[in-house]
Amino acid sequence: MTATTPDLRPTQRRIVLTLSLAQLCSGIGNGAALAIGSLMAVELTGSDAYAGAVTTALSVAASLAALPLAGLAMRRGRRTALMSGLGLAAVGAVAMILAPVLGSFAVLLLGGALLGVGNAANLQSRFAATDLATPAHRGRDLSIVVWAITIGAVAGPNLIRPGAALGEFLGLPEMSGPFLFSLAGMLIGVVVLAVGLRPDPLLTARAVGGVSAGASRPSLVDGLRTAARSWPATLGIVTLVAAHVVMVAVMSMTPVQLRELDHAAGAQHSSADTLAVIGFVISLHIAGMYALSPVMGWLTDRFGRLRTMLLAQVLLAAAVLCAGVGADSRTWVTVGLVLLGLGWSAATVSASTFVAESVPPERAVLVQGVSDAVMGAAGAVGAATAGMVLAVGGYLGVNLVGAVTVAVVAVLIVATMTRTRTRPLA
Repeated sequence: MTATTPDLRPTQRRIVLTLSLAQLCSGIGNGAALAIGSLMAVELTGSDAYAGAVTTALSVAASLAALPLAGLAMRRGRRTALMSGLGLAAVGAVAMILAPVLGSFAVLLLGGALLGVGNAANLQSRFAATDLATPAHRGRDLSIVVWAITIGAVAGPNLIRPGAALGEFLGLPEMSGPFLFSLAGMLIGVVVLAVGLRPDPLLTARAVGGVSAGASRPSLVDGLRTAARSWPATLGIVTLVAAHVVMVAVMSMTPVQLRELDHAAGAQHSSADTLAVIGFVISLHIAGMYALSPVMGWLTDRFGRLRTMLLAQVLLAAAVLCAGVGADSRTWVTVGLVLLGLGWSAATVSASTFVAESVPPERAVLVQGVSDAVMGAAGAVGAATAGMVLAVGGYLGVNLVGAVTVAVVAVLIVATMTRTRTRPLA
């Protein structure tokens, strides 16, 4: 550090810690929604074709909220944007509690959508960790914030059974109870951000670097044009989107598949037991998504962004192979879901780092918001399409579509690595 450049390392450590604690708490909400949202939709509508409806609503809302949250961050800083997202997600948890009480599919979709806004805020938290990070540690800091969601996200599905018991004690339907924990997690996350995210990382980075705020009302078209001018940014966004759509499609159909396996085997499980099994499997998947994020960050910094992005495709391919070919086995489906989480983790950490450093600083928040918007939209399409594919081609069909998607991205990454071997992009 020079005499005129402040040492921001203590500030960066505090920011990463604050973002991590908020992720830990808010992860409970999305974990429960992912685990039982599809079952709630089937129960309220009576049709498996709507199994992906909650995940679709969550993904659409995350997509639509990404740019407004990015715009709010540009105007008011990361703190205000992230707090707003988690605050709306808390309202979503209330709606999820009320949906079974009212027997309303519309209220269920509203709850899923508002939880999706919280998901958009959680996604943007990883970029907030890079605002003041040094290039050598950018992947590490981003991955720590992604990793922090592990405890909350893994606990969320495993709180289904105690949540159901709590709901019953309070006179609520069985599926309402788990979202009481979700509501508490979101509210605690808001408080953590309000107290701890000072100074604001984005505003501080601007002040230190003399970077302008850029457009305060970000445009999807403008962001896409900016990304299109940089092949690394484009490839990073494609990798993020593809990994997310495959993960969402396969994961959102897995609870339905596991329930069908129980029925096909003639298992005499209570509904609570079935929910507990599904919650355990989804929690293992979510652990795969987040628990090894620091390892993915280390790989990204040590071996490069492109190599880690390619590793992600290998993991995703193994995931859809295990889950698809082993669709009639709970064990193989579980193995596939864990690998699916690991592949998503490797893709998200490496490609997000690639995107964050592939555009000019004054355009970075815009492109970050666009990447999350496109991710959310693709996830919505994946969830909605997966329900229809499941109804026609079964769980194997869902995984086959995922395999084709992974193969296309792998070809793009390999081609890029080959073209840039003497002048690597990462």
